[in-house]
Amino acid sequence: MSRTIGVAAFATVLAVTATMAQQPTRVRGTIEKVEGHTLTVRSGEANVHVAVADNAQVYGVVKATLADVKVNSFIGVGAMPQTDGSQKALQVMIFAESQRGLGEGHRPWTQPGSTMTNGTVDTTVAGVDGQVLSVKYKDGEKKIIITPDTVIRAYVVGDRSELKPGAQVATFANKKADGSFETSRINVGRDGVVPQ
Repeated sequence: MSRTIGVAAFATVLAVTATMAQQPTRVRGTIEKVEGHTLTVRSGEANVHVAVADNAQVYGVVKATLADVKVNSFIGVGAMPQTDGSQKALQVMIFAESQRGLGEGHRPWTQPGSTMTNGTVDTTVAGVDGQVLSVKYKDGEKKIIITPDTVIRAYVVGDRSELKPGAQVATFANKKADGSFETSRINVGRDGVVPQ
């Protein structure tokens, strides 16, 4: 009996360990060096080695304005829930058309108490507190309020030539057995923008 429990517990530990190993890790920082397909990224106090897959998607991150947020735009909104059920936007990311559907839905975000809503802009009207958007996603819809303090950025299709020393990058990368990382999608800041 105890042997069976021990084997089951060991199997559970292996399954959890395998799942944790597959969780992508967020890597953000400045490219220090490029060697072939491998980037050395200064992330905080450490250098992280990230292999960029041959078929990796590269997106530039640029400044945008409220005028760029149009009906049918696919966007991601980091926001704080309000008492009336609306979401006060802290950050809006306008996705490139090739990214439509990425992460669609509503879930917790990185800041305590915050949310992330990825969906399609259905309507946009001026409101008392700012521009009010209706953002629809599979299984739901959220009322988003964009204020003058909301940071608005856009993804644009880029290419590998942007992956050079000094560039600010952000990616979710998979950790390999040797401790290095590998990614198939990476964001590069343009014109002083630091990608999140």
